[in-house]
Amino acid sequence: MPHLLLKDLPRYECLLEAAREFPDLDPSAAAAFLHLLHTSDEAFAISDRSLAAHNISHGRFGVLMLLWQGVQPRAAKLMGAGECVPGPRTPAALADAANVTRATMTGLIDTLERDGYVKREPDPVDRRQMSVRLTPSGMKFMEAFLPGHFRSIAGIMGTLTEAERKTLVRLLVKVQQQTAALRGRPQGAPAPAAG
Repeated sequence: MPHLLLKDLPRYECLLEAAREFPDLDPSAAAAFLHLLHTSDEAFAISDRSLAAHNISHGRFGVLMLLWQGVQPRAAKLMGAGECVPGPRTPAALADAANVTRATMTGLIDTLERDGYVKREPDPVDRRQMSVRLTPSGMKFMEAFLPGHFRSIAGIMGTLTEAERKTLVRLLVKVQQQTAALRGRPQGAPAPAAG
């Protein structure tokens, strides 16, 4: 489901008009925010369509990617994965890495195991815990799916030069840092000064 439930974004002139009625409305901030959400929705829709064609959800794909990074550490490192954990991973570690609850991760693992993509087994280090690993079927799926997935990403970003992509990443990181700072403050508290 899209985050921005607007087919067409408001024109900048309309935002200027609305700012007369709502002094807290910063038209350029609103325009940038709306474009960010709209772009995210469009990119997500392309990814969603590709995953749906392969009968897999974003959540399940995320788990497969986390596990694939463990068995393909060199490729994952080249893709920029900061910490590649080799071999099987515990459900708790996967939940933490995916930023979901353990219950959500259990459901994702259950469906992936039902479809034969992953297998639970006793952890090789701590037999009291379970580990999750990709099965040969899971590896085969990833090897078949990833080339097209990477081409799709390249296609989306293909309109930007390398320099523009780096600038976009730098700007998005600044927005991510600001949202993290805003999430950490109490509701209704004034926003920290922009710098």
